Amino acid sequence: MGFFDRLSRLLRANLNDLVSKAEDPAKILDQSVADMQADLVKLRQAVATAIASQKRLQNQADQASSQDRFWMGKAELALKESREDLAREALTRRKTYSETATALNAQIASQASQVETLKKSLTALEGKIAEAKTKKDMLKARHQAAQAQEQLQSAVSGLGTNTSMAAFEQMEEKVLAMEARSQAAAELAGADLESQFAALEGSTVDEELAALKTRMEGGSNPIALPADNGPVPQLEPVQVAEVDAELEQLRKSIDKL
Repeated sequence: MGFFDRLSRLLRANLNDLVSKAEDPAKILDQSVADMQADLVKLRQAVATAIASQKRLQNQADQASSQDRFWMGKAELALKESREDLAREALTRRKTYSETATALNAQIASQASQVETLKKSLTALEGKIAEAKTKKDMLKARHQAAQAQEQLQSAVSGLGTNTSMAAFEQMEEKVLAMEARSQAAAELAGADLESQFAALEGSTVDEELAALKTRMEGGSNPIALPADNGPVPQLEPVQVAEVDAELEQLRKSIDKL
């Protein structure tokens, strides 16, 4: 393979790639419909021209047929008047118009066939254009949806490596860390406050415990001595026999238990 062949193929490949990338489906669809509309206008003009030509040929054929009948009448009149020379001249002209009418009628038949073909083509093109317009709107909508989906997928796939997303996640972690530190500090402060209240409550319990010990060690409440309002009254001595009797009675009651 020659150098210039390779260079030509490379240039064509690059140009095709550039054209493919530059193609906008929506614009191409609009342009395609516009081109079909232009073709439709040209076809309508062609049909109109063919019909006009057909009518012109028909008029010429009618005139030739009319002249054919006219000179036939002249020939008959000349023969009635025994003018064969005039009859021959009339028939000669009549033949010319007759041949012209026959040729024109052949052209008219051919032209009519062409006009019919053009009309069918025109009808088919109008149908294709109507269908293309309907499909164009649908394809443009599908293209926009596919383009949006492609952009969305590209954005989602790029979230992992996007610097903005990384910065967002970093700030999120920082906020979470700050919230954790704040919560820990609040818990520590709450624990210290609870310990202080516990200390206060503990001192109250200790005081109550000391008071309870004092009451238990002291037995029942001591009997207050009467105020010194005069001489102390003399107590009568207790008899030993009375004490022994009461002690014996207490022993008997204990033995019964």
